[in-house]
Amino acid sequence: MPTESCILKWFGYIPLAPKDYHRIHMPVDGTLKQMIYVSGDLFSVTPLTAQNVPNLFARNERVVAIFDTEIGPLAMVLVGATIVASIETIWSGTVTPPAGKKIFSWDYPTEGDDKICLKKGEEMGRFKLGSTVILAWSQQAAEFLKGQNPETVTRMGQPFAKITK
Repeated sequence: MPTESCILKWFGYIPLAPKDYHRIHMPVDGTLKQMIYVSGDLFSVTPLTAQNVPNLFARNERVVAIFDTEIGPLAMVLVGATIVASIETIWSGTVTPPAGKKIFSWDYPTEGDDKICLKKGEEMGRFKLGSTVILAWSQQAAEFLKGQNPETVTRMGQPFAKITK
């Protein structure tokens, strides 16, 4: 059971459409700690579907990358969707565990020569087509900038939150 200081409480949700850029970049410097693959459905992640499919992002296939960062733990949840059953990371390539309902987890060294460190702005993964990225961090670590709402377009290099820690 995680301690209170490790529980991620705030999140940002960034949906991608086929017209969007499908690469995922680090929002802050981080060291990869763990990757978890959760099999699931591949519902569309359009706003209409998200409003009408209960627990959509918890039901779809996803790859969760957990990083140690200067602001504390950061989880990047890469959510699969219709036609997007292909999620890649720069450290493992295409993440395709055997079919089934099993959850797969990989732990990574956070010290030494084999650690995987990514700088803010570096590519960490990609989708073969549009889908969704959910970022989760502790409540005290960052806050959304004014004017951010569900319809706000996010562009590479454009901030949507500021570090408060």
